[in-house]
Amino acid sequence: VQLVESGGGLVQAGGSLRLSCSASGYKFDDFVIGWFREVPGKEREGIACISPRDGVTMYTKSVRGRFTISTDSAKNTAYLQMNSLTPEDTAVYYCAADPVALRLHPRDYDYWGQGTRVTVSS
Repeated sequence: VQLVESGGGLVQAGGSLRLSCSASGYKFDDFVIGWFREVPGKEREGIACISPRDGVTMYTKSVRGRFTISTDSAKNTAYLQMNSLTPEDTAVYYCAADPVALRLHPRDYDYWGQGTRVTVSS
């Protein structure tokens, strides 16, 4: 299983970014994809996950209504559309894959990408 994130960068507060997670090495629809973020000195936080097979999603409260997770099974790719960004969203963002269920705790995910950095300036 290989996951590769892209799309991070520097954006002003109020702006938007779309992160991508390209997956390979397994049948895409069989694994839940989760997005996580990590800030130095804090635990890695689960922010959204999706079941590619049926499109069911789950979000943490802090991003609900601002972020949207989606997948394109034809491209084996998951996305995280991030709108109304604030400096508090600054972090390294990771995607991860889990063959079991929709969950947002990092310990439940076995496969991880290398991360992509998002910086939101005020």
